[in-house]
Amino acid sequence: MNTDAFAPLTGPIGFYPVVPDAAWVQRLLGWGVRTIQLRIKAADHTPAEIEREVRAAVEAGRAVPGAQVFINDHWQLALAAGAYGVHLGQEDLSMAEADLNALRKAGVRLGLSTHTPAELARAHAVQPSYLAIGPVYPTLLKVMPYEPVGLERLKEWALRAVPYSVVAIGGISLARLPGVIACGVDGVAVVSAVTQAADPEQATRQALALFDAPA
Repeated sequence: MNTDAFAPLTGPIGFYPVVPDAAWVQRLLGWGVRTIQLRIKAADHTPAEIEREVRAAVEAGRAVPGAQVFINDHWQLALAAGAYGVHLGQEDLSMAEADLNALRKAGVRLGLSTHTPAELARAHAVQPSYLAIGPVYPTLLKVMPYEPVGLERLKEWALRAVPYSVVAIGGISLARLPGVIACGVDGVAVVSAVTQAADPEQATRQALALFDAPA
């Protein structure tokens, strides 16, 4: 394995929504969010639709200074579109599905999911741009074979992740956001806290304000 590190992030992570389409990416960029992940499920779309969404999300990010738009899983499409970043799971590493060298050489930033201390150690060997730790809380959005990390272990594991940036994810609502931020993470990824909010723009601006508030 190439021991070279992936390119570092160009800005802080902060509030990190995970969204299902490029329209959400554009909307959130307009509301002031600068780190966003497109997570589009292959089972729900044709290959042509997925490619179109990936390209649209990448182009939306390019149009906004400081934007850090990550593409979940679809690394070939992300690479072809010139994406800023790609987010992968541990299974992508174990199955040797992703061409990490190609991504690294292209300057694509890499985010890696981790759920256990062993996965954290494994991710260190890849030298990604950031590490995601979760699920912090139980989540109903997907079946997780891992028990929730909780705040105490999140704080401990975040220290183990140094020198990499750390993103907390999993079951994090706006009400839980301050407690998660207090664990020393660099970013907090949310899904339903924005996309299922009664007023997504208001929820987004409230979350951004929490990251801007003095510690």
